[in-house]
Amino acid sequence: MSNNLAEFKNLVGTKFEMYNSLFTSLPFHRVEKTGILLSLFLLHCEEGFRSSQSPAEIIESFFKQYTTYRDEKEQTDLLFRFIQYSERQVVLFDALEDAAFGKTHDMNGAGTLKQLQTEVVQNNSQQQLAEKLKDFSVRMVLTAHPNQFYPSEVLGIIHDLGNALHRDDTVLVNTYLQQLGKTPFFKKKKPSPYDEAVNLIWFLENVFYHSAGSILSFLHSEFPEAVKGHNQLIRMGFWPGGDRDGNPFVKADTTLKVAEALRGSIIKCYYREVRLLKGRLTFQGVDTLLASLEDRLYNNLFIPGYKADLSKDEIIATLIEIRDILIAKHNSLFLSKVNNLLNKVNLFGLFFASLDVRQDSSIHKELIELIAEKTSVLPKNYSDLSDVAKMSALQNINSLVVDTDLDKDTFDTLLTIGTIQNFNGPEGCHRYIISHTTSALDVMEVYGLFLMAGWKKENLTVDFVPLFETIGDLRNAGKAMTVLYQNEAYQQHLKRRNKKQTIMLGFSDGTKDGGYLMANWSIYKAKEEMTRISREYDVDVVFFDGRGGPPARGGGKTHQFYASMGQNIANKEIQLTIQGQTISSNFGTRESARYNTEQLMHAGISNGLFTSRTATMSRSEEQLLQELSDESYEAFMVLKNDPDFLEYLNFASPLRYYAEANIGSRPSKRKAGKLNLTDLRAVPYVGAWSQLKQNIPGYYGVGIAFEKLAKEGRWEQINDLY
Repeated sequence: MSNNLAEFKNLVGTKFEMYNSLFTSLPFHRVEKTGILLSLFLLHCEEGFRSSQSPAEIIESFFKQYTTYRDEKEQTDLLFRFIQYSERQVVLFDALEDAAFGKTHDMNGAGTLKQLQTEVVQNNSQQQLAEKLKDFSVRMVLTAHPNQFYPSEVLGIIHDLGNALHRDDTVLVNTYLQQLGKTPFFKKKKPSPYDEAVNLIWFLENVFYHSAGSILSFLHSEFPEAVKGHNQLIRMGFWPGGDRDGNPFVKADTTLKVAEALRGSIIKCYYREVRLLKGRLTFQGVDTLLASLEDRLYNNLFIPGYKADLSKDEIIATLIEIRDILIAKHNSLFLSKVNNLLNKVNLFGLFFASLDVRQDSSIHKELIELIAEKTSVLPKNYSDLSDVAKMSALQNINSLVVDTDLDKDTFDTLLTIGTIQNFNGPEGCHRYIISHTTSALDVMEVYGLFLMAGWKKENLTVDFVPLFETIGDLRNAGKAMTVLYQNEAYQQHLKRRNKKQTIMLGFSDGTKDGGYLMANWSIYKAKEEMTRISREYDVDVVFFDGRGGPPARGGGKTHQFYASMGQNIANKEIQLTIQGQTISSNFGTRESARYNTEQLMHAGISNGLFTSRTATMSRSEEQLLQELSDESYEAFMVLKNDPDFLEYLNFASPLRYYAEANIGSRPSKRKAGKLNLTDLRAVPYVGAWSQLKQNIPGYYGVGIAFEKLAKEGRWEQINDLY
């Protein structure tokens, strides 16, 4: 048994048995009886399953054998109490896992920055590291996908319970378990987009602020020549309040309100840290500077009207002055604490996390055609023009849209981006993501809308991010980007944006459209092609992966995924979404957040330093994967196109209840009307199959492809490829 597994059994398994016994002593109605009956119910279910009994038969025989409950209401009440009891047991287990994370994971082992340090020294690669870190970064984008079933109150209890368990404070643990027993696990109403944002800002404030800061401090300490203040090694992104794709509740004022909350939250973090520094930096010449900075932060945080009265540069200048005085006059006392804060200010600025705006391309297209019909900004026959002619008209727009009967919120949103940049800094909101991008025209239509809203070409401080999702769009992505790079107006825009193009790939919708293997292979091939094309046009391309938790939505071993990329795929940056429950499960504590962030950083950095960077696969291996993908795709499409496919899912699974559950703010479909696979969101789609214990999106078609090639006597090839 490995040391980590032994530690897990000791710190999580054994402690769970011990603390689980506290549940039966909680002062709640029938709690002891519930715990005992639940254990009997488990054994009875296992026995019934072995005897091939149906679920109804198992439950009916359980009530007859172990209870006196004959009334349906009493029986239903007990089953609900089973669920409530089990939910709280799961929370206890989660909290124990969080508390033991640092001991059940090797914080200095494989995939950590400590290992990177050893590798760099052993290979004498300090200079190569400095070169790599000039433009390398990891960008983690937090999203409020509706797969986080714990309400914020329960997440808070898990956090506090984990801390109490870490200290073995049994009295406090018992108190939190009592709180847990009285706290409902369901939300009484749907959260608003702003509620979702506030919930995720908690993680920024209490977890990522500290974990990212400690990572940067380690790198600055170990590689002072390689890591400078301007290195953007870690970046946080944010979707709640900015992502309006299929969510009619996200408006321009929502986006602005969330940006203000992000700004207020990071200033609060700085304010707390400055107050702690005041207790240590009590020296002449330093104390007054720190007191002045504290006042400035306080005014911007608590006094209305001061929100534009502070800048990142001002905070940095003050901290550098304090640092210089400590070095010159006070023997560098507490210098590391000042440097730690300086690193965080360089990292988070006044924006904390960059707020992305996202909308579906069809919304822009409808609005553009309406503008052409109702105004003189575009030709009246716009909808009849070729794509080339449409793009020409869009890039030459020189008048504003002032018709208030048109989609006012869209134009308000475009102007709000500028407002956020003024208050939070240019990084506060600078990316516009276009869902379901099918062509270069989809990008240029958004470019044209910005011009109509009043933005000037030379001052357009926004990056346009096409999102390719379906198999067809992924196959066409290279052509779309070629047309875009050849467009003169877009070329000039890219020059003003440092010749950097971000492209997003949608794993969830790709898998929904073409099955697991075809989606992943199509994304890989699209990345290869777009890397080659971008290099031809001297553009630095960055890929932003929209990955979820389960394999059916792009999940898996993230470290291995990024470490495996060959030289044929651009890897200057790692960008990915951290969605819903994945945030609390993989980044819920400072230790787990640091560990998993380091895994990402190590994958990207070491892949450029210590691998040969040769092609990942030979031509024959690529041909084999293409053949497997084609076979699996064909099998998946036969199933997907069955007239009863969606009807079966809707009838047999809880799919129709997702829209009624108070989990997230956005509807389960992008558009109202009859249910269809195109508009159905990936989360309820994958979640519904998971509830059936039929992981169709995660595997279907792969086995059929394997079987076909195995019958042809080619299993050894597949095995070698694996």
